[in-house]
Amino acid sequence: MLFCLILLLSLSPPYMTLSLNLDGSVLRQAMLGLSDPTQSLSSWSTADETPCRWSGVTCNGSSVASVDLSGFTLAGPFPSVLCRLPSLSFLSLYDNNINGSLSAGDFAACRNLTHLDLSQNLLVGPIPASLSSELPNLRYLDLNGNNFSGDIPSSFGEFQRLESLNLVGNFLTGTIPSSLGNVSTLRELRLAYNLFSPGVIPRQLGNLTKLEDLWLSGCALVGPIPPALSGLTRLVNLDLSTNQLTGSIPSWINQLKSVKQIELFNNSFSGELPEGMDNLTTLRRFDASTNLLSGTIPDGLTRLELESLNLYENRLEGPLPESITRSERLVELKLFNNRLSGELPRQLGVNSPLKYVDLSYNQFSGEIPTTLCVKGMLEDLILIYNSFSGKIPENLGKCQNLTRVRLRNNKFSGDIPDEFWGLPRLYLLELVENSFTGRIPETISGAKNLSILRISKNHFSGSIPGEMGSLNRLIEISGSENEFSGEIPGSLVNLRELSMLDLSKNQLSGEIPQGIRDWKKLNELNFADNHLSGEIPSEIGSLPVLNYLDLSINRFSGKIPLELQNLKLDLLNLSNNQLYGEIPPLYAKKIYINSFLGNPGLCVDLDGPCPKIARSKNTGHVWILLSVFLLAGLILVTGIVVFIVNSGKLKTANKKPRFAVSKWRSFHKLQFSELEIADCLNERNVIGAGASGKVYKAELSNGEVVAVKKLNGRAREDDSLNRDAFAAEVQTLGTIRHKSIVRLLCCCCSGDCRLLVYEYMPNGSLGDALHGGKGGLRLDWRSRYRIALDAAEGLSYLHHDCVPPIVHRDVKSNNILLDADFGAKIADFGVAKVAAMDGGKVLGSMSVIAGSCGYIAPEYAYTLRVNEKSDIYSFGVVLLELVTGRGATDQKLGEKDLVKWVCTTLDQKDLEAVIDPELDLRFKEEISRFIHIALLCTSPLPLNRPSMRKVVIMLQELVASNCLPKRDGKLSPYYTDDVYDQESCV
Repeated sequence: MLFCLILLLSLSPPYMTLSLNLDGSVLRQAMLGLSDPTQSLSSWSTADETPCRWSGVTCNGSSVASVDLSGFTLAGPFPSVLCRLPSLSFLSLYDNNINGSLSAGDFAACRNLTHLDLSQNLLVGPIPASLSSELPNLRYLDLNGNNFSGDIPSSFGEFQRLESLNLVGNFLTGTIPSSLGNVSTLRELRLAYNLFSPGVIPRQLGNLTKLEDLWLSGCALVGPIPPALSGLTRLVNLDLSTNQLTGSIPSWINQLKSVKQIELFNNSFSGELPEGMDNLTTLRRFDASTNLLSGTIPDGLTRLELESLNLYENRLEGPLPESITRSERLVELKLFNNRLSGELPRQLGVNSPLKYVDLSYNQFSGEIPTTLCVKGMLEDLILIYNSFSGKIPENLGKCQNLTRVRLRNNKFSGDIPDEFWGLPRLYLLELVENSFTGRIPETISGAKNLSILRISKNHFSGSIPGEMGSLNRLIEISGSENEFSGEIPGSLVNLRELSMLDLSKNQLSGEIPQGIRDWKKLNELNFADNHLSGEIPSEIGSLPVLNYLDLSINRFSGKIPLELQNLKLDLLNLSNNQLYGEIPPLYAKKIYINSFLGNPGLCVDLDGPCPKIARSKNTGHVWILLSVFLLAGLILVTGIVVFIVNSGKLKTANKKPRFAVSKWRSFHKLQFSELEIADCLNERNVIGAGASGKVYKAELSNGEVVAVKKLNGRAREDDSLNRDAFAAEVQTLGTIRHKSIVRLLCCCCSGDCRLLVYEYMPNGSLGDALHGGKGGLRLDWRSRYRIALDAAEGLSYLHHDCVPPIVHRDVKSNNILLDADFGAKIADFGVAKVAAMDGGKVLGSMSVIAGSCGYIAPEYAYTLRVNEKSDIYSFGVVLLELVTGRGATDQKLGEKDLVKWVCTTLDQKDLEAVIDPELDLRFKEEISRFIHIALLCTSPLPLNRPSMRKVVIMLQELVASNCLPKRDGKLSPYYTDDVYDQESCV
């Protein structure tokens, strides 16, 4: 018998002796229900006897105790089959693409589970109320970063052992249930950034006496902090920021003996800060900014070993206590927008490794403490709009880490230390409206990162050093209202990034340097009120984006170059010079009369050649101009009559739109007629087509090229979608003047024809350039960076400088157009919304989703709530397109969108895996920081996305800044605005 058994075993095939156990079969079943595009589960082989060596699996003996599939990029519904693992106590699917909803019963068999992490996925629908009964042993529950909706189940108060509950960043509504106060075991309660209805903090939360972390930011909380919370004496982190809380900050916070961080910013707290805060010996970060606090800064607060103190945007008065100088940890001190006064403590910075100091918009006086940078760590020194006086301390010239210095609108005087001018990391230097004297020394050549130099309204003198021409990152030079003399250095023509050059109201002499044609990005040129002479160089006419030119009150002579007609100027001023001859035809109009006053030798050639010798008396010139304008009016009337006759003939044409003069509306000075536009609307001139209509390229008789969008369909009363798109475009672009927004020249709405005429952008859209539509266009890193900055400035203008603000709602690479020099402009405002924003809050709910696939912010798709944060998310996607070269919905990404693909790839591989192979890796560090900015913009939490104004600042500071925060050595996708100041970040 024994022999037979041995023989049977010896003849058994291998699969009968080595078969996967029950736990392994359950895991394999779960695997089959998930998509695994990166083959993260490739080690889950049926050839193994147990799954204990599989990726993400940990066993207790031969039974599976833990399944941790964090960051495996898995997609599909929640694999509830995992609950069949009888010994499973730990389950984490953090940072995947798990989608669908959770149902009652999904966890019924998971009764031994103590740890459940489903955060950073795509789960939707309500949170099952049955979780508390199905998971009686649960200690850790993390559902943050999903799309859950509905109320927090009141049954969550029935958890018996729960220690950590994290529901941050979902779309939960209702209010915070008071039943959570029954979970006496809780140590962490994190409910921040949901869509709760306004409600009070439940007093029952005061029963959670073991609580260490209470994070209720952005929960629509109102009313005062309930006294019952005074029992939370074990708190380490108290964060009630970004709510609508009122009343005073309670004195019982002084009993929080273990607290390290208190965040109360963005509320409506009033009254004074409580006394006795020196009891908080463990406190390291205190932020009560943007409230209505009054009184003085308590000495007890500044005695603490704080790392960060933020009290900006309140109504605080009095001095900064001397005790602040004792802290050996203080890195950040931001007190701007208060009513603080007196001198700064003389020892400020002696003991503290200060990095960020912003005391702007107060009433401080006295001198800058010489000790401010003793530790050598200072990066930001922002003191604008105070009454500081005296000189800049010599030792600040040795502060090598200084990046931003803003001292405008004070009473500073004296010479600036030579070393200070040449600080190597200095990005922004702003000294406007003081009484500084002396020269700009040659040492400024050391400021290789300098991008913005604002020194207007001082008493600087001497010549402008030629060394400034070596600062090739300069974007802005504002040096007006000083006493500069000598010639404009020829080396300045090397500044190819220059956008603004203002040296008006000085004593400069000589001629404008030759070679200025290289200022391809110059938007504003102002040399007014100097002693400049010679001829106006024709090169100015080749500056493609110049729209502000002021050369008035100088000694320029000769003729006005005809090339100035190539410019599209919003302001032109050549008055009070010694110019003679004919005014170029483009400017020989009444609307430009003030641009040429005080040049008695100028004349307008409309009724015959100008005299060879100019009149010497202004009166004769005035009579000539009056005659010209009368004649121009007669010609205009005659032209209208002819046009009406021709427009009647036009109605009989088959293939041309019908126009009515009364319906034609212009927004700029035009050199073409409606008839010329009509003649260009034929198929051979089509350069693009979309759902709303076709776009034509129109080459006009005066040499100008424009783009004409002809909207589809007839202008019927029921054609609401098309009519709204036309109205939105006209309402928005018709009133906008910005270098980074495409210009709407004119429009027509007549009969069955609606036309929009724009400036022509010869390099098409960014989408074409990046993704092959233009065939052969290659964008290097510097071009892509500049495109990003131009587009950011355009959006920032819409969000912050338009009144009321404008939300574009369809930001994408195809709606960013490129001019001949690859400058970028925002276009297509057909779905834009113009509405008054309330402090950046929601504009309102839209009846339909506007936008394009791959660019729509997640909260917009689920809630139809739109505000400027939706644009910022879309812009972040464009930034990722620029750096990766991939489209927002590239088929090669599989089921992922571009944002998810970048995040996943960065987690699993190095930076080079996401960078477009066409980019030069010499710029890898800049590209890395650029990706940081893109990830900030595409944060799943709208409140974590920076404003467009701050995006512009971060892009401008991209090269100079190295203070981007990290978590565990990796890029943090939740980096928020708080590294940058608010009002002073300009």
